[in-house]
Amino acid sequence: MSDLPAPEAPAPDPRPTPTEPVADPGAAAELDVAELDVTAPDVAVAPAPVEAAVAALPWWDSAVFYQIYPRSFADSNGDGVGDLGGVREHLDYLRDLGIDALWISPVTRSPMADHGYDVSDPRDIDPLFGDLAAMDALLAAAHERGIKVTMDLVPNHTSEEHPWFRAALTARPGSAERARYVFRDGRGPGGDEPPNNWPSIFGGPAWSRVVEPDGTKGQWYLHLFAPEQPDLNFDNPEVVDDLEKTLRFWLDRGIDGFRIDVAHGLAKPDGLPDLEIPATQLMVGSVEDSRFDNPGVHEIHRRIRRVTDEYRAVTVGEIWVDDNERFGKYLRSDELTLGFNFRLARAQFTADDIRDAITNSLAAVDAVDAVATWTLSNHDISREVTRYGGGRIGTARARAMALVVLALPGVPFLYNGSELGLADVDLPDAALQDPMFFRSGGLMRGRDGCRVPLPWDGVAPPYGFTTGSSTWLPMPDDWAKLTVAAELDDPTSMLELYRAAIALRRSRPEFAAGSAFALLPAADGCVVFQRGQGLVCVVNTTDEPMQLPPGEVLLSSAPMDGDRLAGDAAAWVAL
Repeated sequence: MSDLPAPEAPAPDPRPTPTEPVADPGAAAELDVAELDVTAPDVAVAPAPVEAAVAALPWWDSAVFYQIYPRSFADSNGDGVGDLGGVREHLDYLRDLGIDALWISPVTRSPMADHGYDVSDPRDIDPLFGDLAAMDALLAAAHERGIKVTMDLVPNHTSEEHPWFRAALTARPGSAERARYVFRDGRGPGGDEPPNNWPSIFGGPAWSRVVEPDGTKGQWYLHLFAPEQPDLNFDNPEVVDDLEKTLRFWLDRGIDGFRIDVAHGLAKPDGLPDLEIPATQLMVGSVEDSRFDNPGVHEIHRRIRRVTDEYRAVTVGEIWVDDNERFGKYLRSDELTLGFNFRLARAQFTADDIRDAITNSLAAVDAVDAVATWTLSNHDISREVTRYGGGRIGTARARAMALVVLALPGVPFLYNGSELGLADVDLPDAALQDPMFFRSGGLMRGRDGCRVPLPWDGVAPPYGFTTGSSTWLPMPDDWAKLTVAAELDDPTSMLELYRAAIALRRSRPEFAAGSAFALLPAADGCVVFQRGQGLVCVVNTTDEPMQLPPGEVLLSSAPMDGDRLAGDAAAWVAL
């Protein structure tokens, strides 16, 4: 068992903040922000602790995480699919970006019915991505650069090809093999109807019927996702014991923590009652959705925490629960370390939505003295450029929100490609691979559009992603200006904005973990919050320029005209 100390904090990035060219403001009217009061917060968080307390905080309290969707990050062997070797080859890029920690989406053994979220062996690497030696090499290389590595943990379900499930199919009802999963007799004549009315997240019923060893129609098994992903039964001690074995396997190899998939869904309600909510509410964290957020889930997370605390490792839960009090329960001192709150990722680019997302996200963690997390997109959520309108306006708003996320107190998670300003790709039906598309009969396009491989260099696909000629999802023909190489040569690019913002976040004391935070009164269409005692982030969600408060503009998402901030933009101002 290892006890890995946190590395020393990296030195501040010496690169200068890129300057922005001045744009012609035209005849646009100014918003009156003369009444902005930077001393009278209307929503506040406790002031910063003393320096000794800040130094004692765990490494993750101020870390910038970067999510790698391994299929789409970089390919090192020419097969068109990203892999662990590709990640290792680009660690210097991530270091120079200013990343403190990685979250790597599933790379464990899987038949890939859901691109790795259907795990057949949680304690081995799938050959598509490499092997255990490749993971060990990646860990060592990342740690040499001061970068922590967390990996996806998928405890809610296994693959249908997991040895446990294969054994369950050949066993009888009531057997120990079936007790590891959620098997039930059907309802109606001959048991021909599912045990309850639960739908799958991917469409269709959440139950599939098996054929018994004697050839007769038999029991049904639960799968909240695809039929290839049968849910485990966490009331069975053997299931929890095996999960602990998996945790220790990776922690002993040097993994720094886990992102826990479907962290709110591990415990099922007694009796598995029917749902009484409309289908439109199935993914919004409704308290009436008994498939998720059941009380028994908290003891499971306590079991996980007791293991990870031995290694000083972090856990980050995927928690689709909107109720602040219920969300906060997952982050009590003996449960998850961090929890994804998706309010900001679901907010529209309006002042009211942004302010509401910030207020509620902080309220959820403050009640249990936990740390907030922030994200604008991931492998399940449409990219921010697309969500904010696409094209020029979507890019401008995504630039503004990058400054918001990196200025808020807590832990930001960046999704690979966000720093390049990538948008969702409109793929043809023939290219789609997401089970959501097929299970819904094409009604849902699925998530492939936000999973297209990253462009590294060159002027045409595959843009340096692979040495081969094709990629697992097709890349568009108009990404030449969005490659890493092109953006590194452009001081006004999205990539350089991220690099400058992360460097400032690391070097400015106002952004230190535990420093003061306050939402300030602001004009209509504007959000203003203060960090520390002398820095504000101003967001202008209107289409008109506005005057900034007096001070030094440290960084802006759009060209400045004197002290005026353009519409659909944000700026950091040292008062």
